[in-house]
Amino acid sequence: MTRTVVVTGGSSGIGLAAAVAFARGGDEVVLLGRDPERTRRAVDAVRAAGGRTPAAYRADFAVLDQVREVGAEVAARHERIHVLANNAGLLGPVRPPTADGFDPTMQINHLGGFLLAHLLLDRMRAAATPEQPARLVTTSSAAESWGALDVGRPGRRQVSRWLAYGASKQANVLFTVEAARRWTGLGIVATCFFPGLIRSGFASRSPAFSAAKFAPGVFRTSEQGADTLVWLATDPAALVPGGYFAWRRPFAATPRSTNADRARRLWTASLAATGVTTSPSVSRE
Repeated sequence: MTRTVVVTGGSSGIGLAAAVAFARGGDEVVLLGRDPERTRRAVDAVRAAGGRTPAAYRADFAVLDQVREVGAEVAARHERIHVLANNAGLLGPVRPPTADGFDPTMQINHLGGFLLAHLLLDRMRAAATPEQPARLVTTSSAAESWGALDVGRPGRRQVSRWLAYGASKQANVLFTVEAARRWTGLGIVATCFFPGLIRSGFASRSPAFSAAKFAPGVFRTSEQGADTLVWLATDPAALVPGGYFAWRRPFAATPRSTNADRARRLWTASLAATGVTTSPSVSRE
């Protein structure tokens, strides 16, 4: 069976490495990227790996209207989505709020993916079978451990790029916890993972992060970072609703990132922030 796999942040880094691996394995890949030139090069790489030209869409997750537009377009063109790799993210400088009024890092790393998952939910449900559930895989980080996240106001401005990033990664884990509670009964298994420290263009504006890339043995390649994502999207052993992984093994998140009440409150606040009015669920109480 040919699966349809949507990869956000698919034009470079972990997203592109995962997309190439999916294509090599015979999946139909759908790429979402922000930069047109990088996305064009990603299309070429995925085509070379799998022999099939992937669908590609441009969307800047810093603009929720663009997420809504691309979500509607992807849903219209793809009847079934077997995997949504919720990978788009950044560690950027502190900037003014987005056009939607939110912290840019939180919007790009959490709210945009939260919105897209809801927009594609029916397509994931259509792909799910009792034997092969659909999969939602979110790229998180060990940075969740220092996240100072106000779950009732996820878009609140942060005072530094690192606090914003940590808060957004905490939101990724909490989103996974609540998605597992709500959506496992719909045939969708939600997991997340920490890819390790990756030698890529990510966080290129952080001097400390960039300098550390040259330290031997500290950083991994994008392909190594993508390995757990591909495993979570493919292997039957990875069907662990709400699981958090690194290096294909369970990984411990802080209690703040796995607290069920905080996960529910973040979900409610994220619905309000993104304008999602319905959120179907079969809860795992």
